[in-house]
Amino acid sequence: MNPPSAVTRPSRPPAGTPNIRTVAWATMIGTAIEWYDFFTYGIAAALVFNTLFFPADTSPLVGTLLAFSTYAVGFAARPIGGVVFAHFGDKIGRKSMLVLSLLLMGGSTFCIGLLPGYSTWGVAAPLLLVALRVVQGFGVGGEWGAAALMAVEHAPPNRRGFYGSWPQMGVPAGMLIANLAFFALSGNMSDHDFQDWGWRVPFLGSAVLIVLGLVIRLRVSESPVFRAMEKEGRIERRPVIAVLRTQPGNVLRAAGIRFAENSTFYIHTTFVLTYGTTVLTLERDDLLIGVVITAALGLISLPVWGRLSDRVGRRPVVLFGSVLLAALSWPFFWALDSGSLPIIYLVTILCVNVGNHAVYAPQSAYFAELFEPEVRYSGASIGSQAASVLAGGLSPLIATALLEAGDGYHLIALYMTAMALITVCTALISPDPYRESLKRSAPGVPDARPTESTTEMSHG
Repeated sequence: MNPPSAVTRPSRPPAGTPNIRTVAWATMIGTAIEWYDFFTYGIAAALVFNTLFFPADTSPLVGTLLAFSTYAVGFAARPIGGVVFAHFGDKIGRKSMLVLSLLLMGGSTFCIGLLPGYSTWGVAAPLLLVALRVVQGFGVGGEWGAAALMAVEHAPPNRRGFYGSWPQMGVPAGMLIANLAFFALSGNMSDHDFQDWGWRVPFLGSAVLIVLGLVIRLRVSESPVFRAMEKEGRIERRPVIAVLRTQPGNVLRAAGIRFAENSTFYIHTTFVLTYGTTVLTLERDDLLIGVVITAALGLISLPVWGRLSDRVGRRPVVLFGSVLLAALSWPFFWALDSGSLPIIYLVTILCVNVGNHAVYAPQSAYFAELFEPEVRYSGASIGSQAASVLAGGLSPLIATALLEAGDGYHLIALYMTAMALITVCTALISPDPYRESLKRSAPGVPDARPTESTTEMSHG
């Protein structure tokens, strides 16, 4: 009789474990660098851009709306980047898309740090800011699909949720680095110096991070799923058109599942800086500390929720998180209005690390499992990035407008509840093929596992 270890060895080849760990670190670190770029812009939009890139006689509220409008433009570019990167990611591979997205994001961020303000270049300054923001959004639109699929397609079948959460960890890691950079600068220089030149340092510092990211990502091997498809001639000629024709329902499901976390996240971490400083007159640094704490805890909470989704399924974890986000819509603002920093920090942690991350952590694995390998990049990216425009990019802008239109925060809390309920309804009508083979259309892959009614479930 074979010893127990001999029974499990075929499904967990010795070379696989170190490889997936290398891939997981590469996707997380590279994604952290790109999201550092993205959050650097978001923080600067909330703190600096409302006065720097618009006329001096612009009211504070209008300036904030204009700054968040440039923030939203980046999200509008994300689906375009998602579609373009998805087409080539399904045709020539995931790895090359990882490298290209990093160059686009880092290069545009560095250039933003060089831009003169409105007082120097007039209307050209905000126009160039918008153009560079579009490049940022285009790059990050293609980034997520590549990083998520590299992690999930390299992962053992029973740990796709866990390893798929590693690129998701790049978001709080990038947010942590960006906020720490701004916190260190604003805490060690006068407001005049920070507004004049200090805000540029985090943008210019992205040049160093680009080099680091490239070194890491160039060492990662191509996805085994893609290599098998390429070897067997399974490359789809027009993957974007193919996925929209054959699996439109799953594209809509991927978008709907993102609404809860994508909309509320930017309110909890970006809009809160504006609301707290302008409406409640709280200290900016105190609010930044709260964001830094939640970002640091995200490096723990995301893999925990990802691993739980491997045990109980993706859908139950998503449902739990989205219901909690809906329930916390009003308590979040009650905590802010209390003015008590411990209460604000506690409720923010509940919103982000428990509610938001329960929805976000399983998404890499969940979206990959919904689509066939030949169109997986396209389906996951289009669904994910469509939601980033409708939910994420517009949420700070919508929240600011609702704050002006309504009496206090009530309309904003209602908006957050509606976004969370969209995800609840979407998850309830979505399949949960977390136990099925990820490589079902590529039988040449060694660890492919045939399952019953795979195609039926994947098409919902």
